[in-house]
Amino acid sequence: MPIDPSAPLPPDLVPLSKLPNFDPREVPVIGIDAHLPAVAPEQLRPDVIRERFRSSRPWQPEIWAEYRFTDRQPAHASVLVPIVQRDEPWVLLTERTTHLSTHSGQIAFPGGKRDDTDRDAAHTALREANEEIGLDPAEVEVVGQMPTYVTGTRFIITPVVALVRPDAALELNPDEVADAFEVPLRFLMDPANHRRHAIDAGGVRREWFSMPYTAGGTERFIWGATAAMLRNFYRFLSA
Repeated sequence: MPIDPSAPLPPDLVPLSKLPNFDPREVPVIGIDAHLPAVAPEQLRPDVIRERFRSSRPWQPEIWAEYRFTDRQPAHASVLVPIVQRDEPWVLLTERTTHLSTHSGQIAFPGGKRDDTDRDAAHTALREANEEIGLDPAEVEVVGQMPTYVTGTRFIITPVVALVRPDAALELNPDEVADAFEVPLRFLMDPANHRRHAIDAGGVRREWFSMPYTAGGTERFIWGATAAMLRNFYRFLSA
């Protein structure tokens, strides 16, 4: 499906991409992976996730990188994958503000670029989560890391998986985060909710996943790098 630069976006949609007149929510779904098994609820317990990271059970990430569409120098970054330890585990996500230079308006994990003073990837993820949403590192237990994922904007991202106390207080940084919300981990680890999209952009076929989640009448369109890292987490837990 080629991008039509003359086609206007629906007025009620906030753009989720810097490409002119392109919105990923408008790209047709080419497949849904309902044939794949969901991760069983007992495999989503904190103790099982901890043990999975200690295990040497082999697995392969499904997606490593996106099509490169910038000549900027690569930069290392980390994101926190915060699993809130409620009776049913939930994943804490953010909606980025629309004025940011990269990935504005998108659903994302808290995180950002590595600083020279950061000790490691986990330090970067915890520091950025504290700066963006006020999450106190004392309320977080890091349990492991996933393989790096390279975005089309040349960020080499390390996902840092962590367990978060359910009563952890948040304070959003309005310069970076428009909203924070939770999605059931069970929903995200069920491929029946994983949609495949594809588009022809400038002669290059680009494909991605989306995992739209609706609650309280509001749709959260999870796509791109965030959906890809969640898909890899599904592969990790289901292996």
